[in-house]
Amino acid sequence: MEKWRATSNLRRSLKSILNRQLSSVSEFRYLNEKRSCQSSFNLIRDCKSLGQVNAIQHRCFSSASTLVQRNPSFSTLNSDDISYFKGLLGEKSVIQDEDRLETVNTDWMHKYKGSSKLLLLPRSTEEVAQILRYCNSRCLAVVPQGGNTGLVGGSVPVFDEVIVNVSSMKNIISFDKVSGILVCEAGCILENLLSFLDNQGFIMPLDLGAKGSCQIGGNVSTNAGGLRLVRYGSLHENVLGLEAVLANGDVLDMLGTLRKDNTGYDLKHLFIGSEGSLGIVTKVSILTPPKLSSVNIAFLACNDYSSCQKLLMEAKRKLGEILSAFEFLDTEAMNLVLHQFDGVRNPLPASMHNFYILIETTGSDESYNRANNSKEDQRNTNKANDGGRRIKLDGCKLHVLAREQECRSCGWLVRTMRREFGHWILRFHQR
Repeated sequence: MEKWRATSNLRRSLKSILNRQLSSVSEFRYLNEKRSCQSSFNLIRDCKSLGQVNAIQHRCFSSASTLVQRNPSFSTLNSDDISYFKGLLGEKSVIQDEDRLETVNTDWMHKYKGSSKLLLLPRSTEEVAQILRYCNSRCLAVVPQGGNTGLVGGSVPVFDEVIVNVSSMKNIISFDKVSGILVCEAGCILENLLSFLDNQGFIMPLDLGAKGSCQIGGNVSTNAGGLRLVRYGSLHENVLGLEAVLANGDVLDMLGTLRKDNTGYDLKHLFIGSEGSLGIVTKVSILTPPKLSSVNIAFLACNDYSSCQKLLMEAKRKLGEILSAFEFLDTEAMNLVLHQFDGVRNPLPASMHNFYILIETTGSDESYNRANNSKEDQRNTNKANDGGRRIKLDGCKLHVLAREQECRSCGWLVRTMRREFGHWILRFHQR
């Protein structure tokens, strides 16, 4: 019944937003109206007059810079708007300070900058609904924002939109140890969720270099992949339900915790990866796997790209279900990290190679995994001068990172630090 009600509400709300008169339309825009046109779906309203709104679906595959003009049909903030928001949220949650606005107006890469004059910090779903309902009635443009860690400018204003930041909504609502289902608000920082679950003996199926500041609502809205995608899949596979607020203030309660739900439309998938184009995600229920005891990491060097592809196929065949990560970087990325960050060294220092691969396995039986690794090593390895072990496999050399500290400093730290330069490692998705 709840799913049927949510479906009806979504259909009715979207229909009214697309067809109603401009005087009652908020233009809750997903102009990811970025200066460069990304290959993303933009919902743009072409307002020819004050009476009629035409919805245009536009997909652009080029990277050419485009000039975007502010739609004059949007309203501008006035003192009455500020008074309303202060009465709704309180003085501390309505931000007009220029220094704080400078931060939220600028993306993490400092490539895109908006000119918003107002930042709102709602603390509940009801407050988000009232904000959007009011903006809808006033035709005020809105941009949703989480941790603002994205690299494509999707979470910052294009012009003077009202920023609705959900960082104050950071409560963990429930966690079921039997099913491993976590329910939390959208403003929860990913690293805090990782720490909470670690104490419970579980892990998040998602792990990112930006985990210290990114938020789960933004992760869901962008369908973030992360380090563990090869093992646990995308968020489409792990998110069981969510709650979202539409542009007109309607709340869609799709916060199911049932893993096997075969009833009706699965509307949550519309919001996963929608980047705020349909509404603001306010709560999430997510399936979390148990933490396994055996973790092994290997760092490999390859002479050519075809060797990397062959290595991926071999890893899938030989490692099977314990393969948890497969990460790729080239020699330019390695040099960049080694020269810019202290405490990071190349695990294969004898000479630079064209490509590097980081493989992680995760299992429940450490002795079994080590026994299998030892058998494989006896068939394929020879001793290297640096004291490590190297495996010859189609032009690849391997160094086993045995100690936890070595794994952290030479493995994942290399992968994580690359984000400081805006370079994401190419991920090989398991098909």
